[in-house]
Amino acid sequence: PPHDFSQQLYERYREAFNAYIISDVLPALREKQGEYMLKELVKRWDNHKIMVRWLSRFFNYLDRYYIQRHNLAQLKDVGMLCFRDLVYSELKKNVKDAVLALVDKERDGEQIDRALVKNILGIFVEMGMGGMEAYEQDFEAHLLTNTAAFYSRKASVWIDEDSCPDYLVKAEDCLKREKERVGHYLHASSESKLLKEVEKEVLAAYETQLLEKEHSGCAVLLRDDKTEDLARMFRLFKRIPAGLPPVADIFKKHVEKEGVTLVKQAEDAAGAKKDPSAKDKAAAAAQSTE
Repeated sequence: PPHDFSQQLYERYREAFNAYIISDVLPALREKQGEYMLKELVKRWDNHKIMVRWLSRFFNYLDRYYIQRHNLAQLKDVGMLCFRDLVYSELKKNVKDAVLALVDKERDGEQIDRALVKNILGIFVEMGMGGMEAYEQDFEAHLLTNTAAFYSRKASVWIDEDSCPDYLVKAEDCLKREKERVGHYLHASSESKLLKEVEKEVLAAYETQLLEKEHSGCAVLLRDDKTEDLARMFRLFKRIPAGLPPVADIFKKHVEKEGVTLVKQAEDAAGAKKDPSAKDKAAAAAQSTE
């Protein structure tokens, strides 16, 4: 004092970020669309973090004294908030749409830049400033809705075109690929929610139709002793609520039917052994009746 300019420095520190974002960052992002916008955003976010790191070091004195005494946001947080308030709030919808378009392309068999998607989703996480709200509300909620719609469309075609075993092979494969997708670029917390949507649309929605398919349902697989297909059926329907009781009911009826057949065969064999001429007598009686 009287030459303490901490307040003015703190204010100008924030103004420096805002001025840079408005003059350089936003114009560069606004002129691009889709994947090109995503690449530009990753570059601008990386540059911004470097700027935050060094400017906050230059004015470290403010963090140690002025900010603590006045209970203000730390320099690092100020820099992040400037980006969130000016860039993220404006572009998050377009960014979300562009990422979902890439996810759909990959689901349809096309190759995408997974590293780019991972970096973009990292921004959603970082915008939560230590929490997951931004990622969950601004991206994950839309991903889950999109996933449900995508697999609802696919399953409605598969159920008409495929046999029960072929359908279940596709269901198992898409669950595997969604799990891998989490490993490649989605946040780990999305895995259980994502798989639940797939299970609901692909398995739970069509369980009865699959089990009762005329030439390939559960009863046919049991009759033909298709152990591999039955094992897959068990693995998949075990994943959904109340998925196994319908399978168990069909298995029970199969066992009862087989049991009755075996008992009848045993009874017939025992009767023939006890009275070998019984067959001949029955045949003679039938002939005399004629």
